[in-house]
Amino acid sequence: MTAKAKASVNKTARLAGALYLGMIPFNVLGVIYVRSALVEPGDAATTATNIMASEGLFRSSIVSHLIGQAIFIFLVLTLFKLLEQVNKGHALLMAVLALTAVPIAFLNEINHFAVLLLLSGSDYLTAFDTDQLQAQAMLFLDLREYGILIALIFWGLWLFPLGYLVLRSGFFPRVLGVLLMIGGFGYLVDSVLTVLHPSSDLTISQFTFVGELLFPLWLLVRGVKVEPWEERAPGGVEAGESD
Repeated sequence: MTAKAKASVNKTARLAGALYLGMIPFNVLGVIYVRSALVEPGDAATTATNIMASEGLFRSSIVSHLIGQAIFIFLVLTLFKLLEQVNKGHALLMAVLALTAVPIAFLNEINHFAVLLLLSGSDYLTAFDTDQLQAQAMLFLDLREYGILIALIFWGLWLFPLGYLVLRSGFFPRVLGVLLMIGGFGYLVDSVLTVLHPSSDLTISQFTFVGELLFPLWLLVRGVKVEPWEERAPGGVEAGESD
């Protein structure tokens, strides 16, 4: 492999790492921070007051989440390009599972727009009293959380083929693949626990996310081991072997 080709491979790896890390603050703002800052569980009136007092922040959470999902699309395509030669079938599975979550997450933001419409004070809403509007707004906020829960299933599932590809690649440390699959398991457990025990505060993924931090850092700082990647590339000595 020429020096130019080697540089191109690591450019792809570092792009994937940058996209992965760049996605995190948008998702934190869009999914976690704003809800924790503005939503008062069980108190529709206080929640409505908080949202209208910080409408710009609330709207920024919508934009941030949409940007985060757009970045996710490019991340998945970049990882597919990097890992498809390990096992194309598993790489396709990874992409399909990951990208299935994107339209769910995009459409789920309609619930946030519904909240803004209900609290907007528009004339056509005078048929409802204030308490009714605030209660409906709270309902849509809760529906949005269940939409996140559905997307979370696929955010967990895609990490299994991704972790497998990293584990079998030979050009990444095997432990990163294991940690990614553990992270996927954490998301799935959280989804099941929320459905079966919605009052539970236990969040497994807060302990299992390490792989999703270390893997992009490795991509960004270290890239790939070029020689094993070259062997996996079309025309390499392992090209065409089935894993």
